[in-house]
Amino acid sequence: MTTSIYNFNKIAVRNSQPYFQLSNEQLDKIGNTMIFLSKAIPNLSKTKLLKLLYILDEFSISKSGIPFFNLQYKVWKLGPVTEEVFVELSDKPVRFEKYVDVILENGGTYIYPKSDFCDDEFSDNDLELLYDLSIRFKDTPAKELIEYTHRPNSPWRNTAEESGVYELLEKGEITNTEIIVNMGYLVSHDERKKNIFEHYIEEKQ
Repeated sequence: MTTSIYNFNKIAVRNSQPYFQLSNEQLDKIGNTMIFLSKAIPNLSKTKLLKLLYILDEFSISKSGIPFFNLQYKVWKLGPVTEEVFVELSDKPVRFEKYVDVILENGGTYIYPKSDFCDDEFSDNDLELLYDLSIRFKDTPAKELIEYTHRPNSPWRNTAEESGVYELLEKGEITNTEIIVNMGYLVSHDERKKNIFEHYIEEKQ
């Protein structure tokens, strides 16, 4: 990972990366996850979808040490966000065009499937996680998912606090940063899962 320093209100922030290129494998898996979730959850908003994508990675790492997508999430006020996906869903999608439609309606942004779900990029464990998450959070408002990602000792919270930007984000003095959420917090207490996670990340670099 590239190491650089950013400055927010005179606070030095390290271990950040301004851009992360999605692989074709990630694009297909994210796209089909969007299809699955938008079929399973009526009126799926952009904000809720972004939170669910993050939670899938969190659940997968916590369970096995292996990420679901292996995305990089930035420390933003409304929680961990993969900027590349956020940008794609903020207008008519380009790289996800064959998977979903993004529709502005009733003052919000909603995601609708454009094709059938394909599970080629998913393991049996992935499919189980995806199904369980869609059931567990089907009726959970986006606001509650944001609160969930901000919970004490969460990767977002720990990274924001250790980087010195938590109070600034909470007060609204800044709304986003280039700081990458340290997902390793999820397995720091489990040596076996920690080794699996670190080995996986090292192989993917």
